[in-house]
Amino acid sequence: MNKILLIIQREYLSRVKKKSFIIMTLLTPLIVAGFYGLIIYFSIQGLSGSVNKIAVVNENKTLTERLSSTKNNTYVYVDQSLVQMKASLKGSDFDYILYLPDFKLDNPQGIQILGTKQAGLTLNNKLSDGIEDLIRIQKLKESGLAQKDLDKLKSSVSIDTKKIGESGKEEDSSAGASTIIAYVAGILMFMFIMLYGIQVMRGVIEEKTSRIIEVMISSVKPFQLMMGKIVGIALVGLTQFILWIILTTAISTGVVKVFLSEKDKKEVSANAQVKDNSKKIREAVDNGPVANVQKALANLDVTKIVSMFVFYFIGGYLFYSALYAAIGSAVDSETETQQFMFPVMMPLLLGYSLSLSVVTNDPYGSMAFWLSIIPFTSPIAMMVRLPYGVPEWQLALSIALLILGFVGTVWMASRIYRVGILMYGKKPSLKEMIKWFTYKN
Repeated sequence: MNKILLIIQREYLSRVKKKSFIIMTLLTPLIVAGFYGLIIYFSIQGLSGSVNKIAVVNENKTLTERLSSTKNNTYVYVDQSLVQMKASLKGSDFDYILYLPDFKLDNPQGIQILGTKQAGLTLNNKLSDGIEDLIRIQKLKESGLAQKDLDKLKSSVSIDTKKIGESGKEEDSSAGASTIIAYVAGILMFMFIMLYGIQVMRGVIEEKTSRIIEVMISSVKPFQLMMGKIVGIALVGLTQFILWIILTTAISTGVVKVFLSEKDKKEVSANAQVKDNSKKIREAVDNGPVANVQKALANLDVTKIVSMFVFYFIGGYLFYSALYAAIGSAVDSETETQQFMFPVMMPLLLGYSLSLSVVTNDPYGSMAFWLSIIPFTSPIAMMVRLPYGVPEWQLALSIALLILGFVGTVWMASRIYRVGILMYGKKPSLKEMIKWFTYKN
């Protein structure tokens, strides 16, 4: 046991002291906070973009309604023909010409957007939507219906999502909030297991190719060496993850204070009729979608979700890193790992892709159940299901099977590791690795 602890200490300290670890641990929260700050900045300042001045040549006598200028597009109706506008476009201050021919309202054909530069997809879509609105309004006029009468026929439906808890009381819930948490947890789990599992494989290959392993194996058993390496790198991952959470939270809080200064707050509060309509605004905020998500988050067991994330990260990492260690011991270079990595990655990719589709659509179905129980897919699938609520017996069964799966995987991988770690200059096949597994000594 002391030898395993020494190996864990060596693996942990050798990686934590690296400049790359320190730089990435500090840089990642800064990048996240930077993006967060840019989003806030552009939300406050407004991302105006370029302004297009468009000359509208309307030859349609039926279409009497006109396009309304927006922040990015200014429409100027001209009395010139299309030929005249095309000839004078380069010398004018117009960016584009919008040509509306004499088409039938039931079959609008021949509409063109012309310019000295290519019109973007966004502008094209804006023009299409605007012309469709004009045609609809014109048709309403001809049928005798007014737009305001049509608007009265529309009704906005808002459904309050409630969940009956184990105590029998109703609790606020939100499918949106649960889905967001599920997606984030699933992506993080997949990313961390892949990232640190591959680190184990690379570490084994590095020690094997440098022949350091021959010295180490003389004083420790292969199983002890493999376990020490796996646990040591797992602690590195947890350290980095915890530091990312702390630093990202602290930096993001500072960024919000910098960008959302007192001046900005005063400008926001001084907007038109904010004071007069403050009561209505508060009611809208209190009953809005953001407030609903906040209420739903308040009813989620965050402590349970975070603790289960840590457990499934460790369990899933240990499960897969043992297989990665076996692969690293069987090859002499990283280029030879491709043929063995694909079978190991397939269950993880399958669990990731199915969890984010099947589980979020039907988190209580049989497919979701089995994905969250089988150790190959449970680290991701169970984390995706947890925000929706999972019966305690299913969670206990999943935990127990993941522990058994980890123990079994480590035992199987160690059988390959003990032989492959001392094999040089030979590319093993799957058949040969199975033979290594059956060796008694």
